[in-house]
Amino acid sequence: MRATPAALDCGDGIVLSALVAEPEGPPRATIVALHGAGMRAGYFDGRSHPDISLLALGARLGYTVVAVDRPGYGRSGKRLPNGQSLTDQRTTLHSGLTRLVAGMDTGAGLFLLAHSFGGKLALACAAEPLPAPLLGLDVSGCGHRYAADPVGLGEDHPKEWLRHWGRLRFYPPGTFQDMAGLVTPPPALDLAEAARWPDAFDALAARVRVPVRLTFAEYEQWWRHDPESLADLASRFRAAPRVVVERLPDSGHNISLGLTARSYHLRALAFLEECLLAHAAESAGSPPRIGVAAP
Repeated sequence: MRATPAALDCGDGIVLSALVAEPEGPPRATIVALHGAGMRAGYFDGRSHPDISLLALGARLGYTVVAVDRPGYGRSGKRLPNGQSLTDQRTTLHSGLTRLVAGMDTGAGLFLLAHSFGGKLALACAAEPLPAPLLGLDVSGCGHRYAADPVGLGEDHPKEWLRHWGRLRFYPPGTFQDMAGLVTPPPALDLAEAARWPDAFDALAARVRVPVRLTFAEYEQWWRHDPESLADLASRFRAAPRVVVERLPDSGHNISLGLTARSYHLRALAFLEECLLAHAAESAGSPPRIGVAAP
């Protein structure tokens, strides 16, 4: 199943490029996938192995999947050469999603699935009302306390390469040739926002009111993910009805392009299934359950 190029009109002359995969019948829900710094939407449609693409898997299981090039990437790069602040990215994406929801069946609602910097945007979006019910939030490769200085985020040398990718054995043969057109220098405002993230995180996390799942690669090097840090991270989502924190074995930072991508995507979609059940129960008047699950 191939993804189709699409565009989100966000107003003010801003158009975000995207990839869309749709199920054969009406969608059960719509997954909005947000990539990290220095990548593009194709991060979620890896072609180096048949099992890697989130878009293909999600559509096969009955979901519409919309992977969006964040502001400053893809089609909006010329209009926004420096990207946007996190607040402005949230405003732009909200406008695009408003038009998207008005023009297509999104099923039971939206589910945000994001990686790295995309997780920051997902949290910013989840902290405010969206144009359709938000079912839940699944983020990989994004924490709240850095283990490495984010000043080096846009640099190209072996140490930074290892932080982004980890060991070569984590990825299928051909990955780096296939990704040549998707890796791109991050816009200047992405780099500026990365440095401010630890201060911004707490306020955003406290306003998230949907179930949250956070995944860290076993060999994640950008974020602190020791047990104490993960417990502290989960505790910041004070209004979320459920918080799950997991580690994914034998994986590096770019989880959705690795050999464990299918495992991660299936776990994320299983979490979405649980969010759908919780949403249905809440709509029927059952009280939500509150809990935190950590490694």
